Parts: sequence; structure tokens; C-alpha cells
Amino acid sequence: MHARLADRMQRASEEASAQGFDALVLAPSPDMAYLTGYAPMLLERPTLLVLRADREPVMLVPELERALAAEAPGASTIEVVGWIDGDDPYAEAARILPGSGRIAVGDRLWAGHLLGLQRTVPDLSFEPAAPVIGHLRAVKDDDELAALRRAARGADESFRQICTMSFLGRREEEIAADLAELLVRNGHARADFTIVASGPNAASPHHEPGGRTILPHDAVVMDFGGELGGYYSDTTRTVVVGAAPPGFERIYETVRRAQTAACEAVRPGITAQEIDRVARRIIDEAGLGERFIHRTGHGIGLELHEPPYIVEGNDWILEPGTTFSVEPGVYLDGESGVRIEDIVVVTADGVDRLNRSTRELQIVE
Repeated sequence: MHARLADRMQRASEEASAQGFDALVLAPSPDMAYLTGYAPMLLERPTLLVLRADREPVMLVPELERALAAEAPGASTIEVVGWIDGDDPYAEAARILPGSGRIAVGDRLWAGHLLGLQRTVPDLSFEPAAPVIGHLRAVKDDDELAALRRAARGADESFRQICTMSFLGRREEEIAADLAELLVRNGHARADFTIVASGPNAASPHHEPGGRTILPHDAVVMDFGGELGGYYSDTTRTVVVGAAPPGFERIYETVRRAQTAACEAVRPGITAQEIDRVARRIIDEAGLGERFIHRTGHGIGLELHEPPYIVEGNDWILEPGTTFSVEPGVYLDGESGVRIEDIVVVTADGVDRLNRSTRELQIVE
């Protein structure tokens, strides 16, 4: 673990330098956890990891947390510097940062901390670190892929089990509670979200499950996932109660074909936007393009949503080990909706779907 974290920090420092940055600065975040194994709370007291090509990694921490930081898995290769309440932490940071140049800063750095750094070291310019750390985190190693596979298996089994339960006459929030319980029962540390959208609510991609009673012929979109071993699951399946309403099967089949084609198009060397185009083309040809109102997917790993984003305009080139969702959808306002989502990983010669649960339309009672 220590060697792996040291290698990650070294690669992050080298990538920042290659992109013309003089330092990389990260606050408590999945980025910091990925590089150091340390995941403190993000608070008003700044904790900053500073990576520079010309010196060893340094972590600036509140003195009261210094012992905790020194015990982090990656701490053996980090100089831990404490600051005491009443001192100016930004002045301490200035001693670690270069006096001028370009600094890549993580997305989770609070605006107040960034303003403090800008005020203290005015000759520095600050830019997003996503082009540096995002590309490193997007390509998973074998241990990360194993964790994502375990999470996907737990989500798949939860879907299989929820389909054996009763839907008719129950409230959306009851099904959501069942899904959350199943995720934990199937190995997750916790359920992070359980979207259950029935009938006309299925036309809202991020619907919050509520008190609506599920009726005969309702379509029910279930988008759910959680954390297992530090990595996330995320899957969506759409079912119908009793029998599909008129015309629904055509829409479902369109989404299923779009999702299948987009998954099968994944391979090394293709850009993220090309995957979006494959899914969108099929839905456009069915006359439903205006009802596909979101991107085709998002990266996943230590965070539920992380780079790369599978959307038009993103020319990110996919590499083996890159993981992301493929989840086209069609939403008919006031009527219903369909979404099908799998997590996939780019392999050396194609793609592997981590979710294996059926994508055929399921009829539930």
C-alpha cells in the first residue's frame, strides 16, 4: 500500500509538472485519499497536500490532527507540517508553495481557503486540478476494479431480489427503503441513493421517492447504489407493474438497444463523446431525441460521479482500466420514463460490463 501511494503521488507530481504547473494543492477529498490514504474531515481549519516536482510531498495540517496525519498509510513519504490555532495557516502554506507560478488546486478546496492563499501569495495563479488528478484516478488498478466488481455484484443481487417483492399498492418510499436494505444485506457498507420513480414520476431522472402509490401498468425506474470497500455501485433498471402500458415496450426497446450499442462501442482509443453519440443516434432515429435530456454517463470509483463524463464535446480518450456508467434514458413528461444503466470498464481490446443483471423488461407484481 505504501509503495502504491508513493507511486501515485509521484505520478501526480510529474503529471502536474508536465502540464506546466509548479505545484498541485489538494484539500481533504477523494483526491487526497487516493494519493495518501488519509481522509480527514473538510473543515474551516485548512489541511493541504502540496506536491511539487522539486521537493518531497508536504502536508500542512492543524496541529491537533498532526498525529492522525502521521499515521496515514502514505505518511512515510510525506513531510507533515503542523500549524497551531491562532497562527496564520496561509502564511505557513506560503513557505511550502513556490513564490510565483501556476498552481493546480483540487475541486474540494473551500473558496475561503483559496482566497486566503491568493491573498497571501499574490504572484501565484490558481487553476483546476481536474486535468491532472482526474486522468490518474480515471484509470483503475486491479484492486480498484475488484472493489467495483464486488459493488456491482451486490447491486445486481439487490435488483434480482427487489423484483421478487410486491410493488402494486405500495409507496415509492417503501420500495426505496427495501432497496437500501437489500444493498446493505448484499455487502454494501451503506446505501447512498435509491431513486424509485413510478408512473409520471418516472419522467424525472432525479426524482425523490415519496408517497405516491404504485398502480397497475406503472413503469418504475429504479436507480440505486452505495459504497462497498470505498468504491461505489450505481445501476438503473426499469420495470413495469402487471403489464406494460400501450406503446411502452417500443420505448423500452429503443433505450435497451441504445444502451447495448453504446456499451459495445466502448474500446481503447475512442473518445468519451463517441459513446454518447452512439446512444443518442439510436434514440434520435426513433424520434425520441428530445426526450433524452442528460449525458450518457459518468466516471465512477471513489466518488459516485467523477471523470470522465460521457457527453458530447468531451474528447477524453478512453484507456484500459477506465470505468464509467452507460445510462441512456427517455422521459415522457406526465406519462413515464425509461433508463437502463450499467457500469463498464475499458479492457485491452474492448469492454467489460460490471453489471450483469438482466436488461430485458421485467414484469413485477
